[in-house]
Amino acid sequence: MPLYLNRRGEQLWYEDEGGGFPVVLVHGWGMSSAVWKYQFEGLASSTRLIAPDLRGHGRSREISGGLNFDCFAEDLVDLFDSLNLAKVVLVGWSMGAQIALQSCAELSDRLAGMVLLSATPCFTASADFPHALALSEVVGMRLKVQRNTQRAVDGFYARLFAAGELENSSSAAEIKQLLSTISPPDTAAMLDALDALARTDLRHLLATITVPTLILNGALDQICLPQASCYLKTHIPRARQIVFPECGHAPFLTQRCQFTAEIIRFTRSVCEQDA
Repeated sequence: MPLYLNRRGEQLWYEDEGGGFPVVLVHGWGMSSAVWKYQFEGLASSTRLIAPDLRGHGRSREISGGLNFDCFAEDLVDLFDSLNLAKVVLVGWSMGAQIALQSCAELSDRLAGMVLLSATPCFTASADFPHALALSEVVGMRLKVQRNTQRAVDGFYARLFAAGELENSSSAAEIKQLLSTISPPDTAAMLDALDALARTDLRHLLATITVPTLILNGALDQICLPQASCYLKTHIPRARQIVFPECGHAPFLTQRCQFTAEIIRFTRSVCEQDA
């Protein structure tokens, strides 16, 4: 079984397929490694794909608490240690992108590059960072999870896509089926992870990023606003940005061919630089 042992003695799940240059995929809030299904289908023939289930998510539920960004990042470092990973492209989506940022300092010697997908350094808006969700909206998300976790998750899934984006996709039924197979964390874990998102501010880390960084985002993202991706591009040295028009929060689902092509292109470019 693909389990690794972290520093707390907890067993956490990960998927590991393919061979060659390693790409680590980190999912977002309420999801699991299963959300990367299309990437495993499109990338595993040319790269080694590794995707953990974050603590409290997917099949990594036998944990002793600690759903905060320090613990998420420590678990990711422990995965790298367990698999002896080096020259990795680290891909983080949404909350996974924040975990990538949090762990980057400790992992930088093992990274060839980093991809921040639908990312933000701050999930909650403030006076000096307006490019995020209002606190009232985050509080509303929390109340919805408390009242009915599955209904809250269904509502969150609907917000992954821009108006008409999913309906206009030839893969709409397939994407809906994929999302329906992902079991959300229990209510306590969902709330703990959301609280961690709400209070985390990673802006102070951006200037310290030394690895080549690719920022990918949908132009119509309603969850991690497009302005946040532009902010990352401005404040991370060596960062490059690609915007998916007419896309929301999950271009790797609705625009998977273009997304896969961008990952392959970026991976090859940093692999050549690192050779």
